[in-house]
Amino acid sequence: MLTDEERRIAQSKTKAILDGHQIALTADEEANIEIVELGLGELERTGLQIVTYVNNDRYCAKELVLFPNQTCPEHRHPPVGASPGKMETFRCRSGVVWLNVEGDPTPNRKAVVPAGSEAYYTVFHEIELHPGDQFTIPPNTLHWFQAGWEGAVVSEFSSPSRDEFDVFTDPRIVRVP
Repeated sequence: MLTDEERRIAQSKTKAILDGHQIALTADEEANIEIVELGLGELERTGLQIVTYVNNDRYCAKELVLFPNQTCPEHRHPPVGASPGKMETFRCRSGVVWLNVEGDPTPNRKAVVPAGSEAYYTVFHEIELHPGDQFTIPPNTLHWFQAGWEGAVVSEFSSPSRDEFDVFTDPRIVRVP
């Protein structure tokens, strides 16, 4: 778990990245930057930073900020009630993102599974996203993604987000929004 000081530093770093890309936040959005540490104690390596603009019963819009080489680990968005699960479109705004999804493994992938977590990554069909590129992930599809050496900003547009129901391949992960 992060200390309050570590969380504050990560939020400040996230805001600075967004400021550097001229992505303005309201005071409320800035105060609510979510630091997704996942209970592994390795935020700079495995985790994510999220600004949620809207998340209601019809749709969701977020900015996903990844620090350099940071990985959001393998997971899926399962059906919840009558919903088939979250469908999400990633649109890269800055940096490079390597998105791995179900499908034939890509030879010579660029994303590197975090050391010590190899057993928890099972999908290796890699899609490389550069600024302006986008990809839509169907509901209940295993996926994971990693930023390049300069970090990345990704806009996410999706059906309603219910992060507390995400299913991670790694049983050590604790996802509490």
